[in-house]
Amino acid sequence: MSTHEVITTWAGDMAFDAVVSGHTVRMDATPESGGHDTGARPKQLLLASLAGCTGMDVVSLLKKMRQNLTWFDMKVEAESTEDHPMYYKTMTLVYRFKASDGLEKDKVEKAVNLSQERYCGVSALFKMAIPVNFRIEYL
Repeated sequence: MSTHEVITTWAGDMAFDAVVSGHTVRMDATPESGGHDTGARPKQLLLASLAGCTGMDVVSLLKKMRQNLTWFDMKVEAESTEDHPMYYKTMTLVYRFKASDGLEKDKVEKAVNLSQERYCGVSALFKMAIPVNFRIEYL
């Protein structure tokens, strides 16, 4: 079992700086909420964490499958509740690949499924609380 630690320090008004693996991540609120918009919103960073986790899995798996990946991105669509505490009640990951890259679609699907079903710890954690759906698009 491994443990991780993140130190988060108040930086004034609504801003906080978190040191994650030696990298500083700034979080802040909008001016309407008392912040200065100098960083990301904490809840949206959850979406970025999900995309980063599964994205790293997919890139690694496709490389092992000898797929020539030249472009790939993900869009995370999340639906939030309207009442406090506001939280995401569903998430959908959209994996987007360039169709012109000559990727074998069965291998892409296998990599995405392996990430979602076996490897991505962030996705596994979210799935304990809410539905996490996904789809693959070729642009």
